[in-house]
Amino acid sequence: MAPLTDTHLPLPMVARGKVRDVYDSQLTEGEFNGALLFVATDRISAFDVILQNGIPDKGRILTGMSTFWFDKIAPGIIPTHVLASRWDDFPESLRTRLADVRDQVEGRSMLVRRARVIPVEAIVRGYITGSGWAEYKKTGTVHGIKLPEGLVESQEIPNGPLFTPSTKAEQGAHDENIHPDKVNEMLGAGLAKKLSDSACALYAKAAEHARENGIILADTKFEFGLVPADGEGYSGELILVDEVLTPDSSRFWSAADYKPGKSQGSFDKQYIRDWMKREGLDTAAKSGTPVTLPEDIVEKTGEKYREAFQRITGHPFA
Repeated sequence: MAPLTDTHLPLPMVARGKVRDVYDSQLTEGEFNGALLFVATDRISAFDVILQNGIPDKGRILTGMSTFWFDKIAPGIIPTHVLASRWDDFPESLRTRLADVRDQVEGRSMLVRRARVIPVEAIVRGYITGSGWAEYKKTGTVHGIKLPEGLVESQEIPNGPLFTPSTKAEQGAHDENIHPDKVNEMLGAGLAKKLSDSACALYAKAAEHARENGIILADTKFEFGLVPADGEGYSGELILVDEVLTPDSSRFWSAADYKPGKSQGSFDKQYIRDWMKREGLDTAAKSGTPVTLPEDIVEKTGEKYREAFQRITGHPFA
C-alpha cells in the first residue's frame, strides 16, 4: 500500500505539521464542541526536515500506539486532549461528512480538545544518549545539569530520570535545549513544576511497562497544553496533548541487546538518521536538498515501527 503523505478532507485545515494534518471538525455537539481532528499521515522527518517519501501505515501505527499509551499511563497523573480515537466513536454527523474520505481518516485520526500548547518540549531522559551524550562529552552536563564523571554512552543516568526541556521551535527551525530553570522563568515556578512532575511520572509508568515487554525507554518527549484554549497567559488546566511514546517521539531499545558504552539499536527513526549521516545527507537536508529514502530503508523502518507496536501493545499491527 502506498504511504499517505497528504490528506484532503472537506474540513478547514488548521495546521500541517511534520506528521499530522490538523482540521477544524466544525462539530458543535456536547463534548465535541470545537474539537480538532488530528490526522497522522505517513510522512517522516529527520533533522527537522520532512523527507520526500513516507513509511506505509506509519500514521496508523503512531495513532494506535498513542491511543494505547494515553489509556495506559495518563489516568491518575494528568487529563489528556483525547475525545475519540475510533471511527465508530466519532459523532455521526462527522462520519457522514467524511464518508467519501474514510480511507484517509479511519485508524489514523483522533478528535481532541483544543488547547493552548505550551512552547516547551518536555523531554525526559533515563539514559544518556543522543544530544545529551554529545553535550556530556564536552561539558559533563546534560541541558546544563551537572552529571557525575565517568559515564559512558547509553548508560542509565544516576538518580534519573532527568527532565531536560527544550524550546518548541517553529517548523523548519531547530529546538533549543534549555536548563529546567529556564522553564520556571517562562511559565512560572508552579506550572513548571507541575509540567516536569507530570512528564517524569508519565515516563516512569511507561518505562516500567516497556521494560516488562523487553524494551528500554531511553528517552521521550511529551507536549502539554492549557484549557480553555482561549484563555490568557499560562492559566488554565494542564493537559497532555499531541502524540505520546511513539517511535517518532521516543528512543526504544531492546533490553536483551542492551550494552552500555556504545550506541544502541533502536525501534525508531534513528535508523533513518544513521543512514542519512552515512550518506552525508544530514547536512544536505538541512540546507534544503530534498531527500528520498531508498526502498530498503523504507521497508526496514516500517519493520521497526511494527515491532515496536507489537512489543508495546502485545498485539501485532494489522
